[in-house]
Amino acid sequence: MSTNDYYQTNDQGHLMIGGVDALKLAENFGTPLVVYDVAQIRKQFNALKQAFVAGQVDYAISYASKAFTSIAIYQVINELGGHIDVVSGGELYTALKAGFPTEKISFHGNNKTKDELLMAVENNVGVIILDNFHEIELLKQVLHETNKKVQVMLRITPGVSAHTHEYDQTGQEDSKFGFDVRSGQAEKAFLQVKAEEQMELIGLHAHIGSQILETEGFNLEVEKLMQLVQEWKQKYDYQPQVLNLGGGFGIRYTAKDRVIGLGTFVEQIIASVRTLAEQYQLNVPAIWVEPGRSIVGEAGYSLYTVGSRKDVPGLTPYVTVDGGMGDNIRPALYQAEYEALVAKRPAAEPVEKVHLAGRYCESGDILIDQACLPKTKPGDVIAVLATGAYGYSMASNYNRVPRPAVVFAENGQAQEVVTRETYDDLIKNDRFYQEK
Repeated sequence: MSTNDYYQTNDQGHLMIGGVDALKLAENFGTPLVVYDVAQIRKQFNALKQAFVAGQVDYAISYASKAFTSIAIYQVINELGGHIDVVSGGELYTALKAGFPTEKISFHGNNKTKDELLMAVENNVGVIILDNFHEIELLKQVLHETNKKVQVMLRITPGVSAHTHEYDQTGQEDSKFGFDVRSGQAEKAFLQVKAEEQMELIGLHAHIGSQILETEGFNLEVEKLMQLVQEWKQKYDYQPQVLNLGGGFGIRYTAKDRVIGLGTFVEQIIASVRTLAEQYQLNVPAIWVEPGRSIVGEAGYSLYTVGSRKDVPGLTPYVTVDGGMGDNIRPALYQAEYEALVAKRPAAEPVEKVHLAGRYCESGDILIDQACLPKTKPGDVIAVLATGAYGYSMASNYNRVPRPAVVFAENGQAQEVVTRETYDDLIKNDRFYQEK
């Protein structure tokens, strides 16, 4: 077996995922197929853990479920000693079914319903991150009705904008998320929550964006939050137990992405918190982060089978596969870029640029606009790299196409963890119209 920086091959030169031949995976489970190299997930999580341990601070690594949600991924995160954050009743329900420790669950979301909050409170979720004033009132109602107490954090919009796609920016003032600092919303929310005996305000939360490839944004985030903590200490004698700095650590999608090691992000964050705590004479809080993409993104592969090809003289050819925007909406949604390989010969030199197109009835269903590939033929298995985050979790049944199976591969063994949908699955909620 040989290895380069981004993939492994076996003695036959085939792409290997988790020690399993990608061609065998396609043969045994069909395509389209989402495959996770579980060892890579463990490696990324442990890189964060090691950096926190070396930094000698209290911490929690809370996996951001929205990147990829399933019972199996929750099992792996639990084995690794992690926390998780959920953003809906559905994600919470999945975590409960997985047996995930509820005290290690954080509940996010900018429009939680009363029923979802009730579900969280009744199942003793560890912390609810409050996002707006309406939610404070809803949670207050739930707590009064259940006569329970709950730990909460306030989501703060600190006025920091990460260098990323505009849809991925969440820390700037003009955002649907959180309580704005400059307008006084954050302080108003703080006073409301502190007045509630059934809510224990354990910390502050902020998230500045996704696919961040530099540390400066996190330094600014820490600075803004610690300034706020200093102000609230002086005015209200309050210091948070936890500073939750969100996630957004970037990964390598293509060769042009210059990726920073996860440990570097953590080291910078710890240093910034420590420096400002000393400067402002504050306690060093526990530091929480919420990685999602950086845990599962590069561990994921999407396997497709080549079908039709369209050649027009003078134009870039179209090579179509049996998946597309139904299992990976990111290229159509915000022009996300990927790289692809032919699974049978991933080391083969590319000889042409093609539009790697999907099967869906949309002109915008292009997985990779200018894919550099060797010559392909119908039946070839194509592997698109680094599709582990926001691919399956955003998948749809557009054109009534069933969603793919998901397989975990590790130590040469492969296991289906999400079954491929069937045509019967597509119509199971349909009902015949009865004309009256």
